[in-house]
Amino acid sequence: MADRFAALLAGLWAGLLVGIGAVAAPAAFATLPAQEAGRVVGRMFAIDAYTSLAIAVVLLLFVRRRRRADADAARGSQFSHELMLLLGTLACTVGGYFAVLPMMEAARVGQGALSFGALHAISAGAFVVKGLFVLALAWRLGGLRTIAPS
Repeated sequence: MADRFAALLAGLWAGLLVGIGAVAAPAAFATLPAQEAGRVVGRMFAIDAYTSLAIAVVLLLFVRRRRRADADAARGSQFSHELMLLLGTLACTVGGYFAVLPMMEAARVGQGALSFGALHAISAGAFVVKGLFVLALAWRLGGLRTIAPS
């Protein structure tokens, strides 16, 4: 049951990222003036960042518990691909939102070493990589279920 919940949560997380990145953000910029669209999309990315942190922590606890049980049963180590994917998503979230966003605000007023455009590209790249990590995580967690012998 916990395996299905983890796979479902990862799938919903992937859907959230695809919805924001492929649907909501482009729609906001297509229908609103640029400054308003930027505020709307910025709010969506703030929600995504905190939601991503919460989901990553929940899934991290699940993966660690499962891997610890596997290691105790001599079926592997506590290190796993799922753990690495989760750590990657956390790095992309923290780096792309919490580190780059303040630099983007400074670049908007002409401060900092990098331009707003360069920082925006870094942030967008981190979001795309995070999305790929989450998709891979959902796929891997979906394959964790085992079929009981009949």
